[in-house]
Amino acid sequence: MQKIIKEFPILDQSIYANTAAYGIMYDGLLDWRQEHDLDYLIVGSDFKLKAAKLLKGVRETVGSFFNCSTDNVALVQNFSLGINMLLEGLDAKHKVLLLDDDYPSLKWPFVSRGFDVNYVSIQQDNLEDEILKEIKTKKITVLALSIVQWLNGIKIDLDFLKKLKVEFPELIIIADGTQYCGTEDFDFENSAIDVLGASGYKWLLAGSGNGFMLFKEDVKNHFNLKSAGFNSADGMVDGFESIKFIKHFEPGHLDTLSFGSLKCSLDFLKDVGMDSIGDTNKALGELAFREFSKLNLLEDVVLKRKKHSTIFNIRGDQKMFDALRNNDIICSQRGDGIRLSFHFFNTTKNVAKVINVIKKMS
Repeated sequence: MQKIIKEFPILDQSIYANTAAYGIMYDGLLDWRQEHDLDYLIVGSDFKLKAAKLLKGVRETVGSFFNCSTDNVALVQNFSLGINMLLEGLDAKHKVLLLDDDYPSLKWPFVSRGFDVNYVSIQQDNLEDEILKEIKTKKITVLALSIVQWLNGIKIDLDFLKKLKVEFPELIIIADGTQYCGTEDFDFENSAIDVLGASGYKWLLAGSGNGFMLFKEDVKNHFNLKSAGFNSADGMVDGFESIKFIKHFEPGHLDTLSFGSLKCSLDFLKDVGMDSIGDTNKALGELAFREFSKLNLLEDVVLKRKKHSTIFNIRGDQKMFDALRNNDIICSQRGDGIRLSFHFFNTTKNVAKVINVIKKMS
């Protein structure tokens, strides 16, 4: 892993504990992007001829990486656009269950379209039990949530979702994987999730302007999609009547630099090994959880979870935040605390330094 860490120049000068805000650039991606633009510089409009092949490769790579049929992979510029286009085709009579402090880009598209929206508080000792209770009592038909919560890193139990799907097979489960995808191996086809969307600029380290939506085959029947453009028909003037489901999400041209970056990063993560990345993140998360717990820095609701992600929102004021930044620890202020997030390029020494800085402030 030390060889891999050298791919990230920023780590020579700081501890990057801010992937939950934005993933970092690595040498391999920079090289690919420079080669891409040099190609464009030299051949001009002829570069367009390569675009179709490149984008086909992106779709295939996304499908392979997450085990989803390429026919059910839509390429979108970000999750926010994807979910808005999706909900334009969903009957507003559905009863929807959301988590109250979930990411606004997941909640607001439902609210703005007048869905019957119900909420479960994240501040629950038994979050999954409360979700189950609400689905039973409110006759919920759509459950939409982030797999990992952006504010405090609470991670939804994926096995719970499987049990939920067995009990309520008609329930549509829509998930935002932006704070999850890239942290461990994930098999979409064998999950309980019907629709998974994600932006690529965080844990996938792919930069801005790229993302995806994955669909189970059966769930597509629940949506009557309306978005359309020339690219939806692959440039065929008489192709409007034959637009495929996923192409409704791609009405205009797709930026080969952005989506090529997504493919490059997925290939990079695959080369590192998602099992290795998952194991490293698990170890980092467990270490940080133990140390933050000893210092009484975590919310009670987080402390009572059996499993957690590598995102932590610790108790800390402006003075502590400044101390972390002054010690070259890059993190963010979120809510009433300080959010630190660790990825596979971090080390146990990084976590130890964070803890030492905090102890000095106590």
